[in-house]
Amino acid sequence: MNGTLTILSERVDDIPLLLAHVARMGVQPLLDTHFPTHGNWQGLSLGWVTVIWLTHILSQADHRLNHVEPWAEKRLHTLRGCTDQPLHPLDVSDDRLALVLQALSDDAHWSPFESALTQQLVRVYALRPARVRLDSTTASGSWTVTPEGMFQFGHSKDHRPDLPQVKVMLSTLDPLGLPLATTVVPGHHADDPLYSPAVKQVRASLGQRGLLYVGDCKMAALETRAFLHAGQDGYLCPLSALQVSADRLDAYLAPIWAGTQDVIPIYRHRTPDQPEQIAEGYEVQEPLTAVVAGETCTWTERRLVIRSLAQAQAGETALRVRLAQAQMALASLTTRRQGKPRCTELPTVREAAEAILARYRVQGLLRLHYEEHVCERPVRRYGARPATVRVEREVRVSAEVDQDAVTVAVQRLGWRVYATNCHADHLTLPQAVLAYRSALPHRAGVRTAQGAAAVVDAHVSGA
Repeated sequence: MNGTLTILSERVDDIPLLLAHVARMGVQPLLDTHFPTHGNWQGLSLGWVTVIWLTHILSQADHRLNHVEPWAEKRLHTLRGCTDQPLHPLDVSDDRLALVLQALSDDAHWSPFESALTQQLVRVYALRPARVRLDSTTASGSWTVTPEGMFQFGHSKDHRPDLPQVKVMLSTLDPLGLPLATTVVPGHHADDPLYSPAVKQVRASLGQRGLLYVGDCKMAALETRAFLHAGQDGYLCPLSALQVSADRLDAYLAPIWAGTQDVIPIYRHRTPDQPEQIAEGYEVQEPLTAVVAGETCTWTERRLVIRSLAQAQAGETALRVRLAQAQMALASLTTRRQGKPRCTELPTVREAAEAILARYRVQGLLRLHYEEHVCERPVRRYGARPATVRVEREVRVSAEVDQDAVTVAVQRLGWRVYATNCHADHLTLPQAVLAYRSALPHRAGVRTAQGAAAVVDAHVSGA
């Protein structure tokens, strides 16, 4: 053989697998259809550039724009063979990727693309949507806040109120966790008004009604529940203290404590032969009326009064720890310490004791007893100081646990009211609890939303 053999060595990694999945999802043709480019655009289409960029992000776990071109340059033959496209490194330069970001940020084009992509995924993977989970999260960073910018100061879920943030509302297909609709809004927006638009996006994407929407207590606003019911969809969410006050909750629990209301045990099967009781409760019905799009909507809401056994046990343990800590703090309130002034006035001691009860959240659970001792001690004359009588006061505080009040408080631990509507009549009480709880151990919806927020933050920083 007189010919010269040329061997090229490239790292294939997971590139063919990722490109095959993206091709099956139909991302490239949908992007090219919904995001038309300028007539001067040359090289690979916007859809193919985005597909290769997504492959880099997933393969390398790196969102930085300036790292894509050298990565593609080392894998040109692999990328060309998998895509059957004449890829050139400049097709994925950071300038070209910045143009892609700018194009994808157009909400008018993004919404129809997102709906078309969801319909494509449901059809290709033969999914049967039945339950949708809604959740929101925030992504913060060190950004300059402008009046028209996305990054704004607001309630921080990651406990960084000093950093501006964006808010991401994500709708996922449960229990798969497949994102159906994503909404990115400025960080100072409240969560409550984001649920109805998210439901509209899901309805437009799936084209189905009769789904069960599961969310947290921020989805429990009456307007949101009425909107879901009027659209012939079901909802399942816990009610906050705004919807069910403490007195209302006591009214729900009174029949149970009186023994006139039976509770239904709820089990989780870790194994087929080992059922574990995780909760108990019963169901009541409440008539509701609200105005949706100018029309009055009336329906009967099913309210599930549920007690989580694990939450009740953890709450009781925490309560008894707080009681012990409060007693220790009260005992040391008037203890003589070096460099610390003693409280010798009864009003001052009472105020400090009440502050301790509030700090440990045990008001009404401890009986406080105050003892004030007053003694007169003669002081002899010293130099120019005349002899006098010094009045010394001492206040002692003792705390006693009110067992009856503690028993009542322990009885209320772990109880919460969940709401669902008639469109979810097929959902029994145990099924409703397990449906809501299904994502709680792993928080799939929250992790997915946080991941989406991280991607949004990463894209902005890359741009």
